[in-house]
Amino acid sequence: MPKFAQIVMGPAGSGKSTYCAMLEEHFRALKRRCFIVNFDPAAENFKYSVTVDVRELVQLEDVMEDDDLKFGPNGGLIFCMEYVMKNLEWLRDNLEAQDDDYFIFDCPGQIELYTHLPAMKQLTETLQSWDFRICGVFLVDAQFLGDPSKFVSGVLSSLSCMVNLEIPHISIMSKLDLLPKRSKKQIRKYLDPDMIAIADSEESQSSYHSRKFSNLTRVICELIDDYGMVRFLPLDRSDEDSIDIILQNIDMSLQYGEDLEVQDKDFDQDLPESTE
Repeated sequence: MPKFAQIVMGPAGSGKSTYCAMLEEHFRALKRRCFIVNFDPAAENFKYSVTVDVRELVQLEDVMEDDDLKFGPNGGLIFCMEYVMKNLEWLRDNLEAQDDDYFIFDCPGQIELYTHLPAMKQLTETLQSWDFRICGVFLVDAQFLGDPSKFVSGVLSSLSCMVNLEIPHISIMSKLDLLPKRSKKQIRKYLDPDMIAIADSEESQSSYHSRKFSNLTRVICELIDDYGMVRFLPLDRSDEDSIDIILQNIDMSLQYGEDLEVQDKDFDQDLPESTE
């Protein structure tokens, strides 16, 4: 039996930890079990139960205070992740993963870890070698996606992670519950967008910068639209169904449940006795 893992990614402040906490609560309601791994050496507070904490191996604060290293926040985090990659046996020993276990990795928010540095790619390949089925989950704050240029930027960030990690990938538009009702209605057009219409919209062409790069923007939008590479699922804490729909899509990507044994039932035992 395989094991399963979500790799939760996204920019800092996109709601990754809140998403993990919502999943933990949802799993509990479904009477399913999940284990959450804090994979961020800079994390401080948690809204969920931590099964494995990477800070027990290395902490960003310790790296930044080291007189020999003298790293800043970004360089220190990259050093931490590279150190973790050199000590993956520590992770394996602490996971103690059994068949059919379901892990959720709450990862750091520095986008370079997923776009061009090898650390997260090495993590996914190692987990796969340990018989994990993996799905990448990329969150973008809905408040960040409020205009066409920012939306295209968010799509490209998600697409870059998808291409670099080469694993099944789900994109989520988070924090919809924090938007005013009017904004929430307007932003839903970005959930399944017409990329060409977005590129040609008056709003997209309103600034000099947008007009100057309009042809490039249109080509990018045509590429995304032609291949249907990125579609966002909404995450709204005020909508109980949104987390359920997200989990169903991820389970489908992971092929979760396909290896579970069918529970047979002897229907003869339930038949009423003959009165003849």
